[in-house]
Amino acid sequence: MRERSSVEAAVIRQAREHPQRGQAKAAEELNRLGYTISTSGVRYIWRKHGLETAYKRLKALEKSSGGTARELTARQKALLQRGDVTRKLARASGGQPAVGDGLAPDERRSHILLGAAELFVNQGYGGTSIRDIAQRTGLLPGSVYHYFPAKEDLFIAVHREGFRQLIARVEEIVRNETDPWRRIELACAAHIEAAVGDNSIHKITGTGLFSIHEKGLQRRLQAERERYDRIFRRLVDDLGLPRTIDRSLFRLALLGAVNWARVWYRKGKKNPKDIARAMVKVFRGNWAL
Repeated sequence: MRERSSVEAAVIRQAREHPQRGQAKAAEELNRLGYTISTSGVRYIWRKHGLETAYKRLKALEKSSGGTARELTARQKALLQRGDVTRKLARASGGQPAVGDGLAPDERRSHILLGAAELFVNQGYGGTSIRDIAQRTGLLPGSVYHYFPAKEDLFIAVHREGFRQLIARVEEIVRNETDPWRRIELACAAHIEAAVGDNSIHKITGTGLFSIHEKGLQRRLQAERERYDRIFRRLVDDLGLPRTIDRSLFRLALLGAVNWARVWYRKGKKNPKDIARAMVKVFRGNWAL
């Protein structure tokens, strides 16, 4: 039986020489070469040396070649680039990269959404093509079309994901607050944070409530916008407003104000919570003091 140290060295060598080979395939090949080791044994050693994913193994190979990736094949370089882009997008969104032996379908879909959202923010919907999105995410256009048949479908998906996250956030922060004015202040702060933050999906959502698009696209966006609007409708209904004030106009004016913050907001001055507090104070008026 081979010594444990020699088996471990062989497992590491396998990872560096065949970085795209999975743990089961690596274990099979090592046993063929005379090393006795299980799939879980390969996994343990790879994790021990930080080689548990194809991306990490490719990074190790790149590093061993002086950081030039000259020893990598075209396919390996593409996988490495995709992993680099995914990590960058995940950091920008405050999440963790999920790169393994190829992205899982849900991970790839999220990867595309993040890249597309960033381009929609910087270039606008009309100025962004599927080819742009594919290039931004390190994928082929066909891979993007596999998940989203048209650019419009991708744009809708970005909005839906953004509203899903924003609705969850607003509902969470107002749940345990009993004061109706404080509740709406917290909701406004969450909206402003989304509009001016670094997450591109949140930016689109935070500024998309009143965005005007082509009629067909506008119609497809309407359901998510109305779902979010209903939250503010309930919050406004709970306020002790005088009977002479039109609650619908009050709600729309308030939403318009927080939505517009994206245009004039500057980092380093008032933060979203301070802005929301000041806005609600203005809308509350002297009659409520």
